[in-house]
This record gives sequence, structure tokens and C-alpha cells, in this order.
Amino acid sequence: MPETTIESCEVKRLEILSENGDADESLAPKFTDSQIRELYETLVRMRTFDGRALNLQREGRIGTYASILGQEAAQLGTAYALEKRDWIFPSFRENGVFVARGYEMYMILQYWGGDERGIKVPEDINMFPISIPVGTHMLHAVGAAMAAKYKEDKTVTLTYFGDGGTSEGDFHEAMNFAGVFQAPVVFICENNQWAISVPRARQTAAMTIAQKAFAYGFEGIQVDGNDIFAVYKATKSAVDKARSGGGPTLIECHTYRMSDHTTADDASRYRTKEEVEAWKEKDPILRLKRYMEKKGLWADSYGKQVDEDAKALVDEAVKKAEAVEKPKPQDMLVYTYKELTPRQKKQMGDF
Repeated sequence: MPETTIESCEVKRLEILSENGDADESLAPKFTDSQIRELYETLVRMRTFDGRALNLQREGRIGTYASILGQEAAQLGTAYALEKRDWIFPSFRENGVFVARGYEMYMILQYWGGDERGIKVPEDINMFPISIPVGTHMLHAVGAAMAAKYKEDKTVTLTYFGDGGTSEGDFHEAMNFAGVFQAPVVFICENNQWAISVPRARQTAAMTIAQKAFAYGFEGIQVDGNDIFAVYKATKSAVDKARSGGGPTLIECHTYRMSDHTTADDASRYRTKEEVEAWKEKDPILRLKRYMEKKGLWADSYGKQVDEDAKALVDEAVKKAEAVEKPKPQDMLVYTYKELTPRQKKQMGDF
């Protein structure tokens, strides 16, 4: 077997859309006006859903929830670059990816409300269930990619994780297998600067997370994770490369977690208000809106209608989620094994 070589270990950083809405048109994806509006509307839908989920948790109507506030472009830009046949392996923060892929929002709320039936993924959506353990799903993504390669299936897999996830052994094992077997997988690191209360600087001494890919024999690239054009372009290139037999890519989306780690956290204990305020100007939705204004694609009436439509969709999802018949406690036993074990039979009797 010939040795795998890469031409350069230099980490490239891709930025296309600036904070004030200016874009480098020589690099920008060739989106139609309709696609740009679709991106904006989906971003707003994702944020509206996220805000409502946070409120529901505070009201005790769902359980612990991980917000995506500030990371919408990193999630939509990556998901938008995939084909329907491609597979996604999400961590616990990819609620926006579920929304972007057309997953029923009421089912996402159902899951975070403690009802596992909400994560029974429909047959026509190629996503694996949410992975709560940090990092374990990366290996599943590589395994699925290797299987696709063996079957000569042109399917690509994509997996998400945070900067903290790169400190897990699973990350390194997944990267190693992906590189050795040239698996058609794209690794998406949403580097939101904080792994709960641990800052990025305490996570790794490497200059970037993207450069870790080179140790495993494939390309790593860093993108402005709040720039939806850059995220999409880098992901589309990586997906196309993987589909054509070019192997894996690690994409580091440099973004920021505007909210707490989860609703069980209080980020004000370990980061400053000044830091959060500085990142607000980098907001991915505000950035795209400014671009649309400069391109003549914006009207206040349009923005208002998008907000109202998103709110109506989320309102309906909440009603539907709360109208679902509650699961039976016994279900946790019935669906664990094919047949009840002696201990489970006793527990069932205790119920």
C-alpha cells in the first residue's frame, strides 16, 4: 500500500462574508437570490426554535437543553452542502441541523422533554440519533463511511463535535481510521471557544484545531464559522472530495457560543460580558441580513414576515409536542432488549 502524502501542512482560513455584510464575490458561492432568502429564513427558524426551547426549559416544560445561539451558520452552512442521501452523525448541540434537514420540530422538543420517541428518526431523513456522550459518535460516522466505501456507495458521512470533543480519545481514533482507510467522511468541529467552563486555550496547545488533521494524513481547514458563505463553500468542497474518493477533511468552524453550555450551566461565572458583547457584532444572522440589504434583497416587511412565519411554525410545534400521549414508564424496560431479562421481569412487576 503506497504511503499517503499531503502537499502542505499549512492551515488555510476561509472568510468570505465580513461582519458589515461585504462579500468577496470572487470566492462567494454562486447562490441565487432565492437560495440566499432560503438560507436567511432557515437561520431565523433555527434561532426562533432555539429561543423557544430555552423558554420551555425555564418553565419546566422540557429538560436540560443545549442552545445553538451564535452557531447557526456553522450548522446550516454544513448541512446545506449535503445531498439527501448523505448521513449526519450529530452531537447534543445540533438542533439547528435537525431543523435544517426538515426534521419535525415537535419531535425535537419531544426528545428534550424526555420522550425518546422524539428521536426515532424518520426513514427519509439520513441522520443518526443525538449523541449525548462526547465524541463516541465520531467513530460511528467513520465506520459508516468505511462501509459506504467498501460497498462502492457514493454516500458521504458528516459528523459534528465541539472543541472540547477533540480532547477525547474517540476523536483521535476516528481521525486515525479515517485517514488510514481514506474514508468519505467530513469532520465538523464547531469551535465555540468554550468546553463548558474550559477555554479553547486550555483545550490544546495547537495553534488551530484544523491542523490536527495533518497528523492523520488528510486536510484540515479553518473557516469563519459565523460566515455562512465560507462554511458552505468549505463543506461543499470537502463533501465533493470525499464523494469522488479523495478521503476525509477536518473543518474547524471558528464561532462562539453566545448562550450557556446548557441550561444547567451559568457562563457568567467564567467569562466576561465584554467577551460576549464583542462577539455579538459577529452574529451570523445579522451578517447575512447586512449582505442582503446591500444586494437589494431586504425589506423590513420581508424581515417581519420571516419572523412571524418562524414563530407560527414553532408555536405549532410546541402545541403538537405537548399534545403527544405521554410514554409509559415501562417502555424503558420493554425496548431495552429483545426479550425481558429476569431482572427486568421483576422490575416490570414492581411497576
